[in-house]
Amino acid sequence: MSKPRGYFLRLGVFALSLGLARAETLTIAAYNVENYAAAHRVTEVGFRKDYPKPEAEKAALRTVIRGLGADVLVLEEMGAQPYLDELRRDLKSAGLDYPHSVLLEGPDAERYVVLLSRRPLKDVRLHTQLEFSYFGAKELVRRGLLEATVATAGGDVTLFGLHLTCRYTDRPEDPLSSIRRVGEAAAIRDAILQRFPDLGGARFVILGDFNDGKASKAVQRLLQRDKTDVAVLLPASDSKGETWTHRFRKDDTYTRVDHILVLPGL
Repeated sequence: MSKPRGYFLRLGVFALSLGLARAETLTIAAYNVENYAAAHRVTEVGFRKDYPKPEAEKAALRTVIRGLGADVLVLEEMGAQPYLDELRRDLKSAGLDYPHSVLLEGPDAERYVVLLSRRPLKDVRLHTQLEFSYFGAKELVRRGLLEATVATAGGDVTLFGLHLTCRYTDRPEDPLSSIRRVGEAAAIRDAILQRFPDLGGARFVILGDFNDGKASKAVQRLLQRDKTDVAVLLPASDSKGETWTHRFRKDDTYTRVDHILVLPGL
């Protein structure tokens, strides 16, 4: 595959172009930037703790982002504000300026959800206290939910950026953390429905890293509540017709864990 180096661990780029009016298109994308911060890494010289993201990976990431040219970009696994400032500065030096940005600091103190926009943001809401029941206790959605609204000629469009819990777990009763992701997804869905109780008049997009396949219970929770259709899953593929967004190197398997959901009418 002739894909940039950064694709081999996670393709993770899905873009959506909304034809909102005769002369206007809004391009939205999501990308997991894979620990854009100091983190434990396997390097060419062995395992290193709190090691910065290699410059080669940063360069590959910038190439991907420039190629997308998205109006609004949701990123997952971003580091704290200085790392975001660095990425924006480097993108601007490469000719892609995102003057508007939001960093969501959720309960996870290491990996954040970020939104970059070339358009002014009309409204921003950071949901950091979303609760769900998990084996009899109350837990918070680890990466929270980032909400931002963009004004367009065809009307406002609200984006909900998310990053559900990864498959690592220390709970033997919840292999691969699948039960936790179902709880997080339900809490996020309920928060969205609270913001938009009248789906007939709503215009929103849900996108990010779900860490689960499209048939999973977590994704299904976001698509529907009881008999109410909340959103539909967009089909997506790259220029080669491939749909995977994550490669598990150990087993050499390819899956899609990143999704974009939209209202049926949108």
